[in-house]
Amino acid sequence: MFLRHSFFTLLWICVAFTADAQQVTAPVDYVNPFVGTTNFGTCNPGAITPWGMMSVSPFNVMGSDANTYDKDARWWSTPYDHTNSFFTGFSHVNLSGVGCPELGGLLLMPTQGKLEVDYAKYGSQYKQETASPGYYSTYLTHYNILAEATATPRVGVSRFTFPAGESNLILNLGASLSNETGAYMRWMPNGDLQGMRMMGTFCYHADAVFPIYFVMRVNKAPQAKGYWKKQPELKGVEAEWDVNSGKRKIYSNYHRDIAGDDIGAWLTYQTKANETVEVSIAVSFVSIENARLNLEQELHQASFETIRSEARAAWNKELSKIKVEGGTKANKEVFYTALYHALLHPNVLNDVNGDYITMGQKSVGHMAKGDRYTVFSLWDTYRNLHQLLTLVYPERQMDMVHSMLGMYKENGWLPKWELYSQETYTMEGDPAIPVLVDTWKKGLRDFDIHEAYQAMRKGAFTPGKENPLRPDNDAYMRLGYVPLTERYDNSVSHALEYYVADYALATLAEELGEKEDAKILYKRSLGYANYFSKADRMMRPKLADGTFFTPFNSLEGADFEPCAGFHEGTAWNYAYYVPHDIPRLIKRIGGQKKFVAQLQQVFDKGWYDPANEPNIAYPYLFSRCKGEEWRTQKEVKRLLDRYFTTKPDGIPGNDDAGTMSTWAIFSMMGIYPDCPGVPMYTVTSPVFDKITIELNQNYYSKDKLVIEKTSKKKDGFIRRVSLQGKKAGFRISHHDLLEAGSLQLSY
Repeated sequence: MFLRHSFFTLLWICVAFTADAQQVTAPVDYVNPFVGTTNFGTCNPGAITPWGMMSVSPFNVMGSDANTYDKDARWWSTPYDHTNSFFTGFSHVNLSGVGCPELGGLLLMPTQGKLEVDYAKYGSQYKQETASPGYYSTYLTHYNILAEATATPRVGVSRFTFPAGESNLILNLGASLSNETGAYMRWMPNGDLQGMRMMGTFCYHADAVFPIYFVMRVNKAPQAKGYWKKQPELKGVEAEWDVNSGKRKIYSNYHRDIAGDDIGAWLTYQTKANETVEVSIAVSFVSIENARLNLEQELHQASFETIRSEARAAWNKELSKIKVEGGTKANKEVFYTALYHALLHPNVLNDVNGDYITMGQKSVGHMAKGDRYTVFSLWDTYRNLHQLLTLVYPERQMDMVHSMLGMYKENGWLPKWELYSQETYTMEGDPAIPVLVDTWKKGLRDFDIHEAYQAMRKGAFTPGKENPLRPDNDAYMRLGYVPLTERYDNSVSHALEYYVADYALATLAEELGEKEDAKILYKRSLGYANYFSKADRMMRPKLADGTFFTPFNSLEGADFEPCAGFHEGTAWNYAYYVPHDIPRLIKRIGGQKKFVAQLQQVFDKGWYDPANEPNIAYPYLFSRCKGEEWRTQKEVKRLLDRYFTTKPDGIPGNDDAGTMSTWAIFSMMGIYPDCPGVPMYTVTSPVFDKITIELNQNYYSKDKLVIEKTSKKKDGFIRRVSLQGKKAGFRISHHDLLEAGSLQLSY
């Protein structure tokens, strides 16, 4: 009896343990790729690996149905919006969270029935969308086709499950988000399709043009295949049939090259019910040969399910470097989805053999070790994303620093907004400086700091006519500010960015013994005083003669309207953007009481823009005033609850290559790097009871950093901040935080 009882007790324990184990959710399971796919978030739910070159996204921005499609989708800055419902294929290589259209090409579409090559006619409504890191699927209702996608770092793999009948695959090289056109392709004897498509002019920068090379491989031979071309039929090539009243020609003769602005390839099958066809598309920015090498080495003849499993495992490995405990399921979904978005850009540029294209598409470089990165949206990411990488993924950040310095060697200048080895010079400032200084000051020193200093100094001291980073540097160096020269210019925004960069560079110059440079740069960093109006207690545009621009409307520029002196924001969104000199700004405004009242007014009156980078650190400024730290905690919680959710509109605007998501990540962990280039964090109340960050011991002495709530009171405000049990303030240095290894917050 005892044995029987013990057996069933043991069995019950095993069953209960198994049930609990099944309920354990890995970090990857909390990610919802549909977050940020509308409300101008410009994220997409497609398949990608961490920092991957390849992403495979559903493309639905050509319209909601065949009667209302957009004839030109290039005004969209994303391949996918959750509110749309007309699928026109999987696009390969896409940007996430950016505000200008680019890439989104190599459109692969499955269809059934008579071949049609006009996307307005061959597109389909869809249902039953699912997405998880490294995987996407949807059901095309017009054709009864299941479309799935997964990816390796450089290869996209699609699987289509067809019904019985005549089925087609279409690769459209004519449509994309890019302003550029022009493509080439050729069927190879082994059945592969290879070619090239031009991309570029991101944010209308005419010189930023580049090719993307591809090789496409299908796992089953078709009954027929060929090309189409929108231009008139080429002499000597017989058309099998015409569509669109002769505007497009479809060719069955495929033993030749084809090129043009609107070309494509097609394959036709006689499929059985539920027959699957898999398509792999590898890319390279160097050559077709390298694209083929990427295909061969990354696929290693693996099945779709194996590639999907490997992508999921890669994501779980990176996401698991931060473990959170406590909080709700929704909190975890917001957090890990934000972390997912933060690990998309910058992304790998080099091929599997280490080759990459150098700046300006001038030559082929080679990485002997590490990776070369691209998509440096630095005006956004210099504020917090690179600080996150430095803390949690320092090996990646070091490769990115090496990439930035490599760009300097190749191009003569540090990057500003680099895209696939082309500099677009989008947005303001000299944002590479705070990134490099911040990285060095936090102990990541596997680079030549003297070479880096000269690169940064060049941007800071070169006259404007010769300076693409600071085109208005002459006036800035002479007057201490950039004067307003046109009714709607960005002069104040330019200068405020320069002040931040010059302060960071001044601190490094001092450390390196460059005393004279340090003196000049530090003085420049205080030049914001030229813009400060005592009457308005804020920054105002200023003319070259030293007078303030009038009439002045502090709310001009809301909702991206044109504005005198400020870019994508009002004077209120820039009023406190001198993070390196907040104590002196507080005095200028009239002391802590007036500063706090004026700052609180920004939140109370709705003047704070949660999607505007210059003001995203505003909530943390309350903590610069002793006794007002509770306001930081209150506003951060309110902003997180209101603007960051698990819904498709769960990001307040453009994610800006992960910048907005990173704001949420740091804020939910309870620390925020509120001054770029200065290795400090401001403390707020974390969403979770305990956060454990895995540290890379190649860079840090401790193996982990633990942030933990040690006691609670009803009002939820922090009473005591401690580093490994020793009392600390609400601003903590990076060095002290990591040396302690634990941050305790008592309520």
